[in-house]
Amino acid sequence: MKKILANKSFEINSHDYRFMREAMIEAERAYDEGEIPVGAIVTRGGEIVGRGRNGRKIGRMPFAHAEICALSEAGENLNTWRFDGCELYVTLEPCPMCAGAIVQTRVSRVVYGARDPKAGAAGTLYDILRDPRMPHRCEVVRGIMEAEAAALLRKFFLAKRKTGNADALNARE
Repeated sequence: MKKILANKSFEINSHDYRFMREAMIEAERAYDEGEIPVGAIVTRGGEIVGRGRNGRKIGRMPFAHAEICALSEAGENLNTWRFDGCELYVTLEPCPMCAGAIVQTRVSRVVYGARDPKAGAAGTLYDILRDPRMPHRCEVVRGIMEAEAAALLRKFFLAKRKTGNADALNARE
């Protein structure tokens, strides 16, 4: 299926919804753990090679965004830092830090659900993943299961606002 967005077309492949559902499972796990509900999956050749979800609060790790966690697991499983031919599925548009990691590890394709109007670096505020000045560029597909991903984020932040949890309100992911 071909989708046209902002005068650019891109291919949605047969695996996009299947793997985004897997990323949503990771986001739901993060939600259950009290983390901002963002999940990510890394695939190669149609197989999952890495999973991640936000873990900054639980792990006390400031860089434990879902994408970084999924890329780290993929690196362990593939025994490499280079992800040529890999796809990253993430429920929320990558931030600048994660976009930098995606470029540095040479991920071929990024598929994300909800846009991030405050820190989106895959086309919303910045376009690090496709910037011609970067040493690597990747294909970007956005909007896969966007409504579901956005709804889970809204549910999380509504609950945090009701309890007055300032840490969650100030966090991006």
